[in-house]
Amino acid sequence: MTTDTLGGAREATLRQGLRIIGHGIVRQPWMFTIATTGALIFGALTVADAWVLGWATDHALVPAFRDGTIRPSILILVVALFVGLALLRALGIIGRRMGGGIMAFRLQSAYRREVTRQYLRLPMAWHHQHPTGQLLSNANADVEAVWAPIMPLPMAVGTIAMMVVAVVQMLLTDLVMGGVGLLVFPLVVLANVVYQRVSSPVFTRIQAVRAELSEVAHESFDGAMVIKTLGRESEETQRFHDKAAKLRDLGIKAGRLRALFDPVQEALPNLAVLAVLAVGVWRIRSGQAATGDLVTVAYLLTIVGFPIRSIGWVVGELPRSVVGEARVRTVLDETSTMAVGDHDLPVTDDGAHLRAQGIWFAYPHGGSVLRALDLDVSPGRTVALVGSTASGKSTLTTLLMRLVDPDAGAITIDGVDVRELAPGVLAKHAALVPQTAFLFDDTVRGNVTLGEDIGDAEVWRALRTAQADEFVSALPGGLDAQLGERGTTLSGGQRQRLSLARALVRRPRLLIMDDSTSAVDPDVEARILAAMRAASGSGTVVVVAYRKATIGLADEVLYLDDGQITDRGTHEDLLARNPDYARLVNAYESADPVEEAAR
Repeated sequence: MTTDTLGGAREATLRQGLRIIGHGIVRQPWMFTIATTGALIFGALTVADAWVLGWATDHALVPAFRDGTIRPSILILVVALFVGLALLRALGIIGRRMGGGIMAFRLQSAYRREVTRQYLRLPMAWHHQHPTGQLLSNANADVEAVWAPIMPLPMAVGTIAMMVVAVVQMLLTDLVMGGVGLLVFPLVVLANVVYQRVSSPVFTRIQAVRAELSEVAHESFDGAMVIKTLGRESEETQRFHDKAAKLRDLGIKAGRLRALFDPVQEALPNLAVLAVLAVGVWRIRSGQAATGDLVTVAYLLTIVGFPIRSIGWVVGELPRSVVGEARVRTVLDETSTMAVGDHDLPVTDDGAHLRAQGIWFAYPHGGSVLRALDLDVSPGRTVALVGSTASGKSTLTTLLMRLVDPDAGAITIDGVDVRELAPGVLAKHAALVPQTAFLFDDTVRGNVTLGEDIGDAEVWRALRTAQADEFVSALPGGLDAQLGERGTTLSGGQRQRLSLARALVRRPRLLIMDDSTSAVDPDVEARILAAMRAASGSGTVVVVAYRKATIGLADEVLYLDDGQITDRGTHEDLLARNPDYARLVNAYESADPVEEAAR
């Protein structure tokens, strides 16, 4: 960003901040009205205090000093006025704080829901390009920053009215002393402008570093096993420490700026009070003003100082709000999308007919992973995808489930391009069991059904097919057993079987398995595949396979090499005629793959 651009951004902070506040008021008009009404009541009664104080000075205090006595009726009246105003003012404070708090939390809640809905709408290709830590920061810290000025806003609006009334009363009480007190306003405006210009870039950097810190923390938690097994705890701790220290230093810098700004905001009205006292004493001695006038004007000026400070609280939060809004808007204004149509697929027990024609796909900043790939799987067939590492197997499974779209070519199910299907249709007919089994911090039932209305009988059927019914029955609570975050209370093989049951319970017409039984021993895997074949009937199955036992159960084997299907046939045919295929599957079965591959 150039200096001119940065300068322009600083100049626009106030305007952009006021636009954000206006948007919040439009979204929560009733809560803003309640909070502002409470603030207005508080402000009006605070100004009334000044009048009561001046009246009590002239009618109670001055006569008491002059006569040496005070009438009880006057004393009772003064006390009643102050107590009554205090009680009414307390009601105004309650309305202001409750309305402002509800307004702020509702806006934060609504914005978080909008961000979350946008995350769900955006395609996986977009998510691949944005770190998880940044997305967490957008939905949490940045949303909080956007609406940070809302809490002090009703106070500021109410006290603006209070300030106007107080200024008018000051001028009506004594024009000279009131005019001297008003000299503070230009200085306050100047202090706010300087603060915004200096603090805006600091808050911008704070929000960015907070996102970076969230990203490091997320990676550390996700990669805890890798970090511990490789003994990199100290290095990872240092990486987090460096980001945390940078955030701390920026926070301290922002705090220092605020520490300079707030005392200035406090001092300016007090300096004005001293000036008014000096002028007021001179005017009283010259007989041009009464003692009560000086007390009234001085007290009103302290009242004016409070609105100035409350406005300063709002203004002080505007740079952070503008930065947070800009970061959240990068998500809400994102237009990346996946085309959808309105086609449906027939509801039938038959397997799906899967075809892929001329598929090309490349990841950003990488070479082509799939190149002119063609695939045709007849209904009810079981097909095994076999290939070396980085041949494109997992990428192909994500394309078949339309987590991403190919750069060229088309994928059809029952002759319908998946891009023409209505939203949600593909998920009703197809299911993917990924390489990594992800379980939620929920019960077994919740992890299998994911909140769908599926009976326990269907859940147990899926568990039996996935060979998971025995260990689930042994868990305390059975289907109601709590699994912990990411299923940490289960072994890798158990997590994979629950992940498979999650797909099977939906009785998909097309089941895609991406090496989803790698943590299961061959005997259990064979029972799973046999049970699936018996249970699925005519369902279509595409499985990424490595083991001979798995491959041998497939009707057809597709051999992927360098992003293309270079051979196809039965397992026995490929073993006999394709030396590359034979070398690959034999290496997987070898106790020492490296030694076997070298032969």
